[in-house]
Amino acid sequence: MDRLRRSLAASAALMLCSGLLAACGASGGSADTLFWYINPDAGGQAKVAENCSTKDYKIEVQVLPQNASEQRIQLSRRLAAEDPEIDIMSIDPPYTAEFANAGFLAAIPEGLQSSLKAQSFKGAVDAATWNGKLVVAPFWSNTQVLWYRKSFAKKAGLNMKQPVTWGQITDAAVKNGGQIAVQANKYEGYSVWINALISGAGGAIATNTQKGVDLTLEVDSPAGETAAKIIEKLAHSAAAPPDLSVSNEGTAGATFGGDKGAFMVNWTYIWTNYDATQPDVKKDIGFARYPASTKGEASRPPYGGIGVGVSEYSQHKDEAMKAIQCITSPDNQGVNAELTGNMPASAAGYKYPALAKVYPAQLLALFQESLNAAAPRTVTPYWSDISGALQSSWHPTDGVDNQTPPDSQQFIEDVLHGGSLL
Repeated sequence: MDRLRRSLAASAALMLCSGLLAACGASGGSADTLFWYINPDAGGQAKVAENCSTKDYKIEVQVLPQNASEQRIQLSRRLAAEDPEIDIMSIDPPYTAEFANAGFLAAIPEGLQSSLKAQSFKGAVDAATWNGKLVVAPFWSNTQVLWYRKSFAKKAGLNMKQPVTWGQITDAAVKNGGQIAVQANKYEGYSVWINALISGAGGAIATNTQKGVDLTLEVDSPAGETAAKIIEKLAHSAAAPPDLSVSNEGTAGATFGGDKGAFMVNWTYIWTNYDATQPDVKKDIGFARYPASTKGEASRPPYGGIGVGVSEYSQHKDEAMKAIQCITSPDNQGVNAELTGNMPASAAGYKYPALAKVYPAQLLALFQESLNAAAPRTVTPYWSDISGALQSSWHPTDGVDNQTPPDSQQFIEDVLHGGSLL
């Protein structure tokens, strides 16, 4: 973390001084404006900012880059330079521990921690916690389910009311001319898939994270072997879309909506993705629990979302803490979910009336079931290094085989201890 701060501070300071960052001159840094740096969305956070502005302060959103890794880089550079223009941040779960460990996040008061823990899903609390303290306020909690075309499942003779495995849906797609849409480009989304496969096989990418770079890597394990076999089987089958190794959430949605669309794993927003453009596809969408890695073992769906943190270098910490309490209230979680399709981090947020008009009750129940069973990515300040090494060693998908887990584990080890560069 010290190396991170030293190396980033110089470049961040230069950027700040040269005026390249849009927010630096906004509102003259006035005491009654709180700057909230958000991930791009469909306007949900802007609406919540409007809802939570008061006579004492106005919350103004500043949009970060689309890519989660680029969001991390921009925020960490500015925080390393102790930039006071950042008051509130929307932080992707895998980077929460890194920011907290670096001292970038202001401590949340004990009383607010308690109320946030009480209202939030366990997975959301786990992802927002570092060293036993809640360091960001859970705002929305995303998970993936298995989306399927009802017509295709009927043709394949699959009973989607029962748990299905990756092997089953791959075989069904191959035999019936369908394709399976996933996220397997060389980016964070691929690490999400790998983590879910390993977790679903009863393993973990790493444990003992309190030991820093000396954590225990468990990629080279029976669970890692199972994950590699699932990816290898799909990548070398007719069920693999031509763009498999460059696929992301958007391209997966296009594959699923195409003539060969059969199955897809993707986030909650997909339910409304086809409303305006492909109503026939929307009518044909079914949903089920994320596929199991191993028959007879419950799947561990991916966990994603956003936690809202206050910068240690904000000049308005007290106001910012009041603001994040309002931002993450169940009603505002519901407002955000209605506008973006990113589901609340609390059961109370799911009771927001408008959600019942958009989502079937069974789907809302499946989202919550999946969140309770979800497997967050390893909570460690070194996740960005681990994820980058995973992506490098497991990509492209058609190169994954039984040697991938041991090679990957060695590469991650080397990266963490300075023996290799990403």
